[in-house]
Amino acid sequence: MEFNYSQKVKNLQARLKGFMEEHIYPSEAQIQQDIDQGGPFSYSMKIEDLKQKARAEGLWNLFLPKSHGGTLTNLEYAPLCEIMGGVTWAPEVFNCSAPDTGNMEVLVRYGTDEQKKQWLEPLLDGKIRSCFAMTEPGVASSDATNIQASIKRDGNEYVINGRKWFSSGAPDPRCKLFIFMGKTDQDNPDRHKQQSMILVPLESKGVTVIRPLPVFGFDALDRVSEVKFENVRVPVSNILLGEGRGFEIAQGRLGPGRVHHCMRLIGLAERSLESMCRRTMKRVAFGKPISEQTVTLERIAESRILIEQARLLVLKAAYMMDTVGNKVAKAEIAMIKVAAPNMACRVIDWAIQAHGGAGVINDFGLARAYANARMLRIADGPDEVHRNQIGRLELKKYL
Repeated sequence: MEFNYSQKVKNLQARLKGFMEEHIYPSEAQIQQDIDQGGPFSYSMKIEDLKQKARAEGLWNLFLPKSHGGTLTNLEYAPLCEIMGGVTWAPEVFNCSAPDTGNMEVLVRYGTDEQKKQWLEPLLDGKIRSCFAMTEPGVASSDATNIQASIKRDGNEYVINGRKWFSSGAPDPRCKLFIFMGKTDQDNPDRHKQQSMILVPLESKGVTVIRPLPVFGFDALDRVSEVKFENVRVPVSNILLGEGRGFEIAQGRLGPGRVHHCMRLIGLAERSLESMCRRTMKRVAFGKPISEQTVTLERIAESRILIEQARLLVLKAAYMMDTVGNKVAKAEIAMIKVAAPNMACRVIDWAIQAHGGAGVINDFGLARAYANARMLRIADGPDEVHRNQIGRLELKKYL
């Protein structure tokens, strides 16, 4: 693996950093205030303005894999994703935010020409947003085969019933589409072929966004929500790839998404470490700056070590995805999904501690950053599931 970024990536890094410094950071406090005051059922028009600027500068849809019409590999995109991740809402400015990125990749890989024209094109243009509806409140969704939502064929339509939650983006007024996972064949002896994925327009009769779900009190964080689907009817043509292919699609979708999440967390940890350093250099306790206290020096050093370790592991996973594929890289993908959120939680927690009371009231954005990192120890599969997979793969070496 080549550890030095290509000139193309270095140029994009410079352009992204320049855009962040000129447009994102100066607007950060105001836009975050707009988001908080507006809540999960609104959005900031300032972000829409920034999206036009980013698109005009060619910093748009950078996530799209080279193998599927994009210009960057996973390894090339990863360091760019890190830069965007320094501000929780910034990826949206570049049309690179979850769950839209994963949904667009699903449509690129598995969608029909008609599905692409109706849904992929406006998503790539940033005209609409979308939601991924997989997790359910009634079952342990860490095991995707537990899903109970039903997709039953009735003539030329499918009838959909179920209740989903932690469905990202559903309350956003720009959200127009769900990618919904449910069971089309409850009795199939192969538990991994019972599920299917289907496209459900949000405006469909029987779709109800019940409530947003605040994450540690931040009700606009990722706009996660609970949604009810009651006798929702959609055309048979809305099925993705065919019945029984839902688990396969999910696995294809979540691999790149995990790299994106992890690199964004590294960017968030970097900014938290920067905030910790700047804050402790200015504050004096017991006769000297807090930054000179041994405990602070140790935490700053340990933070740098943890960030560097996590970054290298994520880059290795991205490299393997590009060179040998997601299936062969499954151990590395699982490892980063454990390592990066835990690293971010620890670094952000130390930053909060260094800020004292100011750290827990979100004046410095650390409380929100911690909530985001902590949620990602559960989202896209909890730590325990990934650790079990890593452990089993390790034991296989000795059978």
